[in-house]
Amino acid sequence: MISIIIPVYNQLHYTKWCLDSLSVNKSLDAQILVIDNGSSDGTAEYLTRRTDVTVISNQQNLGCAGAWNQGVRETVSEWLLFLNNDVLLSPSWLEELLAFAEDRGFDVVSPAIREGDYNYDINTYSRDFVGRMARFTREGVADGICFMVRRRVFETIGLFDENFRIGQFEDTDFFRRARAAGFCLGTTGRAFIHHFGSITQNSIRKSKQARPYEAENRAYYRRKWKLTWWRRFWEKRLARFRELLWRTVELTCQGHTLREKWLGGRLRYY
Repeated sequence: MISIIIPVYNQLHYTKWCLDSLSVNKSLDAQILVIDNGSSDGTAEYLTRRTDVTVISNQQNLGCAGAWNQGVRETVSEWLLFLNNDVLLSPSWLEELLAFAEDRGFDVVSPAIREGDYNYDINTYSRDFVGRMARFTREGVADGICFMVRRRVFETIGLFDENFRIGQFEDTDFFRRARAAGFCLGTTGRAFIHHFGSITQNSIRKSKQARPYEAENRAYYRRKWKLTWWRRFWEKRLARFRELLWRTVELTCQGHTLREKWLGGRLRYY
């Protein structure tokens, strides 16, 4: 069994799209757990009418790390999938993500992602995309937008670090801890989703109601991992070189990449 954990904070329109898309494109026996982080836009009332989800309601915004940890504690499944609410899913995305992990022995996995405006048909596009990109894997990386984790990873390295407030860097920290413990991370072209693009985080930033949590989280992350300026410099250079290599090979072979974004009126590749 798989448990799908979706934190939400307002943005009801996107939550509706996500859950409707999920219900259509989920054939596996998966528990859906929605964690409402104190929404005030009608999300709570809407969720009470969804008979296909289990809901945890928080009085305040516990952030991604806090909500994700609630999901881990409230479930018993071998696999846990953490999903943003501003996404749309494609046919067979979950089955293929699980099959990839089981076939290849990965412990943390993410699908291919296209971001930005939803100006295409995901069913048609994903069918062509997966047909071309199924054999491509980016080893060592996963994405906080959507990632699936074996429970034994949490049993070994612990839960998400709740010192990261609201959102940003809690996923990066978790992936780093998982790699350090010897677990295998990977992103696969066998599964595809659409991401509108940090809808909740952007809304919180614009509201100016919260402290500058992104800067605080960044500073905490650097202190925690003792990331000096030189260490960050070389890690960024290595990451950019690796991404350039992946992008070049994928584009040359199939005309797609595992990370795409509609930006400035055209599709860009990452």
